[in-house]
Amino acid sequence: MTTADLDIRSVTLDDAGELLTLRRAAFVTEAQQYGDPHIPPLTQTLDELREDLEADGVITLGGWHGHRLVGSIRVLIEGSKATLGRFAVAPDLQGQGFGTQMLMAILPFLPDGIEEVWVFTGRDSVQNIALYAKHGYEHQHDQTAGDLTYAYLRKILGDAEHAES
Repeated sequence: MTTADLDIRSVTLDDAGELLTLRRAAFVTEAQQYGDPHIPPLTQTLDELREDLEADGVITLGGWHGHRLVGSIRVLIEGSKATLGRFAVAPDLQGQGFGTQMLMAILPFLPDGIEEVWVFTGRDSVQNIALYAKHGYEHQHDQTAGDLTYAYLRKILGDAEHAES
């Protein structure tokens, strides 16, 4: 299996159950790292996920290899800002470039007028932070929510990024 075989497109309501399964599998490792089995990607219900897929200002992309959903990312649009979240890759495929391909595929799906893209991840998620930094995201601040501290990173979109979309 290669990342060239990845078909990236919008997730539909018909994909909700498969998306829920992918996210739960992908976020177990992070929950274990932080000692918190109640992180939002693990507690979201199928009905809540369906509501999110239909919400205004939310774009959810999936990456399929054949009939299998192997990656996903949620994008919240707020004015000229896009915020990435719920970034997931199937555990058996992590570290093979699928996440990078998902991250790079976001720009063409963004509406006109987006000037900056934000992403957040656990402050101790070293691999995630390294991936974002490698692709031009810069650490801006940390924020604590409950027992977790999130690192927030930002990428300002220039003319080159807008030309790619």
